[in-house]
Amino acid sequence: MIDIPQFIVDPFWPKPLPNNWLIGQVSGVHVDTNDNIWVIQRPKSLTERDMGAMLTPPISKCCFPAPPVLQFDQSGNLLRAWGGPGEGFDWPRSEHGIHIANGFVWLAGNSEGDNQILKFTIDGEFVMQIGTPDASSGSNDTENLNRPADLFVDIEASEVYVADGYGNRRIIVFDTDTGNYKRHWGAYGNIPNDEDIPAYDPSASPSQQFSNPVHCVEISTEGYVYVCDRTNNRLQIFKKDGSFISEVIYEPDTLLNGSVYDIAFSLDSEQKLIFMVDGMNNELRIIDRISNITRARIGRTGRSAGQFYSVHDVTIDSQGNLYTTEVQTGQRVQKFRRLSQ
Repeated sequence: MIDIPQFIVDPFWPKPLPNNWLIGQVSGVHVDTNDNIWVIQRPKSLTERDMGAMLTPPISKCCFPAPPVLQFDQSGNLLRAWGGPGEGFDWPRSEHGIHIANGFVWLAGNSEGDNQILKFTIDGEFVMQIGTPDASSGSNDTENLNRPADLFVDIEASEVYVADGYGNRRIIVFDTDTGNYKRHWGAYGNIPNDEDIPAYDPSASPSQQFSNPVHCVEISTEGYVYVCDRTNNRLQIFKKDGSFISEVIYEPDTLLNGSVYDIAFSLDSEQKLIFMVDGMNNELRIIDRISNITRARIGRTGRSAGQFYSVHDVTIDSQGNLYTTEVQTGQRVQKFRRLSQ
């Protein structure tokens, strides 16, 4: 029998930001090897009333938009803050995914025309761009993305996997050093296409194509690639070469935005548990990875600490604490401390 961890929300994490800064929609979160927590947020999602202090004339004492990329320590102190348009690269029009690996920060954006991913140092120095804005020719374009959602770096293989995304219907893999294309695939390992597909219907047979968005990609310790096909309410699992292994459907009656937003694996060597966030039902599920049975649920729709409004992303630190983000009007990152057992 698997022991199911228990969690308690920390309502005081993170600490208030300096400089009268305020965050908007928080779309992505990831933990680095030093157990620092990185988030990417959308300054442009703030309203004029949110940013009253920067208007001319000011209408209130607060606030100013925080930079898009923020790094926090375990106590919730802000360590780094950077990002936004700059020289030599195309910053995304709508910030979305973030992944930290090997001392680099990888970013993706999901607005119309965001056909690129970016690589920076941890201090925000530009390293590389893959893709060109407004240049995508579809789900079999090997040079450009189309509104990519998420990234995962396989350090040993020097490969970055991209969940691509809100515009395309695939996983695509590039070399992390050169940016060269390696391979891509769609649902069931098939060649993806961009033909119109019907909306998800729980009574219909599973779609042979990913729907939009292809929202997450994670790799387990045994080297399996997990893909969130969000609005089809399913995880699909592959080998690294794109060979299909299996799929699991969660909350099959969920419509509209879907039930499978993002996942993180438990820390045990076998990764027996999956932590899954669901932004339509606004819950965090704890799932037995072998039986695929949901063992526990955290949260419900709401604004209080420990509740969610459009929960979007999840990650785990080395102590087993979980971090979640919220978009739309949720606009926050929350920490769920693992209780000792």
